[in-house]
Amino acid sequence: MDEKRVIEVDEYQRGLIINSLNDKRNELVEQGKDTEFVDETLIEVMDAPAKKQRKRNRAKER
Repeated sequence: MDEKRVIEVDEYQRGLIINSLNDKRNELVEQGKDTEFVDETLIEVMDAPAKKQRKRNRAKER
């Protein structure tokens, strides 16, 4: 089984990752190389669920 890594990124970082992967994919297409791995990774990043931030209820804390 492959080891998985979980990272937390904000929307700006997520966009940067997606754009970078897309640039790499386009580069591979221009070179006539296989893009399957990049395609799969790009889809995983795009479909990754957002982690919901818990909001504290300050009224309960007091």
